[in-house]
Amino acid sequence: MDVPKLLESASLLVPEELATANDPTVADVWDYLVHDEWEVAVDLLQELGDVDSLPLSFWEALAGAAEQLLLPRSAAWCQWRAYETRHGIVRAELTLRPADQARRRTPMSGAGVSRPPWDVGNVDPSGEPILDIARIWVEFKPSLEPGGRAPVRLAPLRPERWRRVRPGQVINMYDGATVGGTAVVLEVRAP
Repeated sequence: MDVPKLLESASLLVPEELATANDPTVADVWDYLVHDEWEVAVDLLQELGDVDSLPLSFWEALAGAAEQLLLPRSAAWCQWRAYETRHGIVRAELTLRPADQARRRTPMSGAGVSRPPWDVGNVDPSGEPILDIARIWVEFKPSLEPGGRAPVRLAPLRPERWRRVRPGQVINMYDGATVGGTAVVLEVRAP
């Protein structure tokens, strides 16, 4: 499918009354589509998608358009949101340990590439902790430096193992065999 068709199909899934904090609406998206301003349309549609829960087909169409426009971060974000639509949302405030107290010496990528193990309270039959993998998307930043703090979104490899996680819960992120960061869960939303 070509870019205009993908953007049109995504636009049709946005309620007409929905507006972003800056007041753009789907009517503004259509104006950009008429003038072949596809990258601006992708940006506006992403903003509208962040205002309200939109269906999986919205995020898939938008991801396809972003991929064809060679917008890798936008495509990755739309794929991330499609994952959240299918599996639910886990947001947390993550604080990484400083470089002199942890293995990590370089910034962690913020675009869903890092897949560290987490202690979310699951244990084996003998009572030993079981660590569960989740990708990390750092909100509002391209990366998170050692000692840094930021809100993050987590995409568990096995979402069913994260069902008991609740807002306010403290969970540890591991870097190898040691704790590399601590997060306070801010939001958990089922699909």
